[in-house]
Amino acid sequence: MLRRNAFRLPGHPASVGLARHRVRDHLASWGHGPDTPTAGDAMLLVSELATNVVRYGPLPEREFEVAVTALSDGSCLVEVSDEGRVEPRLRIVRDDDETGRGLHLVETIAAAWGVWGRGTHGKTVWALVSSAP
Repeated sequence: MLRRNAFRLPGHPASVGLARHRVRDHLASWGHGPDTPTAGDAMLLVSELATNVVRYGPLPEREFEVAVTALSDGSCLVEVSDEGRVEPRLRIVRDDDETGRGLHLVETIAAAWGVWGRGTHGKTVWALVSSAP
């Protein structure tokens, strides 16, 4: 069974926590409790991707969209969309850098991740969280 929920939030720092909580609540209602690895990883990935939109999005205070999909095999797809067209990419981070590790975290946790262009409507950064073995 496939279940999906999408919602929009303002591009404000407070929205990051709200996105995390809403994803947690949706996954819990679908049987993925907050203590399951899938839900925990999905919330962490949503937090990282939403933070990138809030920090680096093209238009401060503009809305962005978060979508979470629970797949039939127990895995979860997380998507964060904004109006920006610049694709995020991994960068070299030095030990003393205070930022820049978010996509490395996504790379480590997600089974796969990438960016879908939406033409003149921006982009969607997605991450797949596989179910626990």
